Amino acid sequence: MAAPGTSAARAEGSEAALKAALADVPELARLLEIDPYLKPYAADFQRRYKKFSQILNSIGENEGGIDKFSRGYESFGVHKCADGGLYCKEWAPGAEGVFLTGDFNGWNPFSYPYKKLDYGKWELYMPPKQNKSILVPHGSKLKVVITSKSGEILYRISPWAKYVVREADNVNYDWIHWDPEHLYKFKHSRPKKPRSLRIYESHVGISSHEGKVASYKHFTCNVLPRIKDLGYNCIQLMAIMEHAYYASFGYQITSFFAASSRYGTPEELKELVDTAHSMGIIVLLDVVHSHASKNSADGLNMFDGTDSCYFHSGPRGTHDLWDSRLFAYSSWEVLRFLLSNIRWWLEEYRFDGFRFDGVTSMLYHHHGMGQGFSGDYSEYFGLQVDEDALTYLMLANHLTHTLYPDSITIAEDVSGMPALCSPISQGGGGFDYRLAMAIPDKWIQLLKEFKDEDWNMGNIVHTLTNRRYLEKCIAYAESHDQALVGDKTLAFWLMDAEMYTNMSVLTPFTPVIDRGIQLHKMIRLITHGLGGEGYLNFMGNEFGHPEWLDFPRKGNNESYHYARRQFHLTDDDLLRYKFLNNFDRDMNRLEERFGWLSAPQAYVSEKHEGNKIIAFERAGLLFIFNFHPSKSYTDYRVGTALPGKFKIVLDSDAAEYGGHQRLDHSTDFFSEAFEHNGRPCSLLVYIPSRVALILQNVDPPN
Repeated sequence: MAAPGTSAARAEGSEAALKAALADVPELARLLEIDPYLKPYAADFQRRYKKFSQILNSIGENEGGIDKFSRGYESFGVHKCADGGLYCKEWAPGAEGVFLTGDFNGWNPFSYPYKKLDYGKWELYMPPKQNKSILVPHGSKLKVVITSKSGEILYRISPWAKYVVREADNVNYDWIHWDPEHLYKFKHSRPKKPRSLRIYESHVGISSHEGKVASYKHFTCNVLPRIKDLGYNCIQLMAIMEHAYYASFGYQITSFFAASSRYGTPEELKELVDTAHSMGIIVLLDVVHSHASKNSADGLNMFDGTDSCYFHSGPRGTHDLWDSRLFAYSSWEVLRFLLSNIRWWLEEYRFDGFRFDGVTSMLYHHHGMGQGFSGDYSEYFGLQVDEDALTYLMLANHLTHTLYPDSITIAEDVSGMPALCSPISQGGGGFDYRLAMAIPDKWIQLLKEFKDEDWNMGNIVHTLTNRRYLEKCIAYAESHDQALVGDKTLAFWLMDAEMYTNMSVLTPFTPVIDRGIQLHKMIRLITHGLGGEGYLNFMGNEFGHPEWLDFPRKGNNESYHYARRQFHLTDDDLLRYKFLNNFDRDMNRLEERFGWLSAPQAYVSEKHEGNKIIAFERAGLLFIFNFHPSKSYTDYRVGTALPGKFKIVLDSDAAEYGGHQRLDHSTDFFSEAFEHNGRPCSLLVYIPSRVALILQNVDPPN
């Protein structure tokens, strides 16, 4: 045995720690085999996994398992009993007294007191009326009345409320008892998990061209058919969880179990999801468990009269940048609330999974504020990591995938935490995908700061391929973030004011519009083909939606002008938007045929700085991009793994995509056993300027 304090002793200690970690985490050895540089952090993975296991076991011992624990919505809130009575339950540990009031009792605040139970819980049973009439009719208003320890009388909405509405000019939302006679009956089964994920990021409220809040019905009837036609197989629905402030884009949640009433009823949202399923489209919910609105009259904040309850007390419970409250993820009842919320959306509305918002803020005590995240592994471990929040995310992923093995979870994490998308059994976070958030930033940087001839091909390829092995990424050229006021969509960066005057096919191409249309297609295709294992587009951006996104607020005189999507632009045969729409549709349909998103990462054979050429192979297809603004190349040699005959299967220069038709699609390209750029074969091809091509090997030799 080595002497204490020596390097040999430290080595022995680290070896013993590694051995202990491998014994505790079932498949940690696999993770360390994939990434040996994580070995010094084996104890961190061990601690995280043990914490997850301990909580899961504790839930089993004290609550009868996570299946029962995650059904909190079946008892908490207000429920009609079989005998016609009403059962009500709340968790309000800081309350002195709890009461139910509403239309049903003439708003008498104290006539229906709850009985105090252990652990801060309160319950109320209201027996049925003697004449058997309904105690609390569907559609009537309710409030929980809290008497605080300081003597205040507080009117609150139950955290478990399933429907809330803001009437006319009211500032606050009202809790409406939702118990309709006829609930929506789902007609269609959930589609199977797609092998390739093509996501259409959507917001119901802005889905109409009219200056108003669009409805679930409008989205179902008018937008779903477009999404299907465009070849997307997944919808990510934003701003569904109820939020009092429309302009928060749905990220300041006030009622976690309520589907936003500004678009319609819960039954109409169910119809939307069911109709999407009938089209073979899965639906993900943008779930916000990273923080909550500061509202107290119609939110979770100060529910029981204290600043804690669902949140951390004091400074730790407030996000300074977002001005919102932060959950106490170590609290037993907070875990019940959030895990039940996950299950509610999966079961009640049949969502197929989640995009978890604000994961970076959850993962670290510093919430990612002022952090550059250089990629040094020490940034992802140690005291800066909020392991309570990370454990909650592991539990949420475990629950989601246990209930529905085909469900999908996506992490919005800008930090790049290793193993976040690795299986929990390896000590990972258990997510299926993470958003490749560096990609849109790269495109904006290139368009803002560099001339076309100065674009660095190697840097573009690095950004698109720089992802962790076996941790899947959702690639995107732009999302809702880039469309918001203060920023610009790619189309607007490219074409700006000329979009108002020069998008008619009756006018000649201007240099600005020509460049914009060609680069818009190329940026999307190379992101789609090279950037990840899934692809995302924000609604309307596929056809180059003009302008930006801005919700009605005081600063714009409550205008809806920028809070809409002008889909009619792509239906107008005299406007050039149709070209971008056609290209997006055919790009997605081609991916459906060949499945490059689910294929192994591409082999990049060329990134030529002078010629501005990028070439790579994926899923048996040969992708070629010429980013040069003016140079075309005749008989340009491109490497490939396969001998045989190739044909063009997608050409951004085609007439139907607003191109210049410089390529003959009847041409056969033959690859020969001529080694080039590390590939055993190569072929000669004409590559016009600002063009993206995909070639298929149609006749490989036997």
